[in-house]
Amino acid sequence: MIAAFEEAGAFLSGHFLLTSGRHSDRYLEKFNLLQWSGPTELVCRKMADAMRDRAAVTVVGPTTGGIILSYEVARQLGLRGIIAEPDGEGGFAIQRGFRLQPGERVLVVDDILTTGGSIVQTLAAVRAAGGEPVGVAVMVDRTAGVMDFGLPFFAATTVEMQSYEAADCPLCRDAIELRDPKRE
Repeated sequence: MIAAFEEAGAFLSGHFLLTSGRHSDRYLEKFNLLQWSGPTELVCRKMADAMRDRAAVTVVGPTTGGIILSYEVARQLGLRGIIAEPDGEGGFAIQRGFRLQPGERVLVVDDILTTGGSIVQTLAAVRAAGGEPVGVAVMVDRTAGVMDFGLPFFAATTVEMQSYEAADCPLCRDAIELRDPKRE
């Protein structure tokens, strides 16, 4: 997995603003990998195989990176893949006419786990829509297995990358230019 990320030019160095609001000296640009069908199929196969026994009926991923992953994991499991989107009130919701049946078994997938915020919001959206989360799978775990969602968990790979609260960031103290990869 690491070789696939490196070959795709997904590992970046510098001073980065993460989606979580934290800062890091390294950034994993998932879309440099997800633009290629071969590596995307590989990572999603690992996620699907690890969660096959969860007997999910639907795969849900949060926007944005989770869209591609939910589709491909669902395709490999022969299921449907849908998305959870921002609800305008600080959380996520199942929208766009997607519906979950009461108790429908749902596998939640996401791209890069840093703080777990997107996954927690997606799990809440699944539950609010009547679904029953049965597992969580991510492409990359940056927490070294620290997060516990109270469900079976799988990471296709683990990458140790330091991150900092903005107020405690040594890169800010050293006046290294902060980059927002989503805006580049």
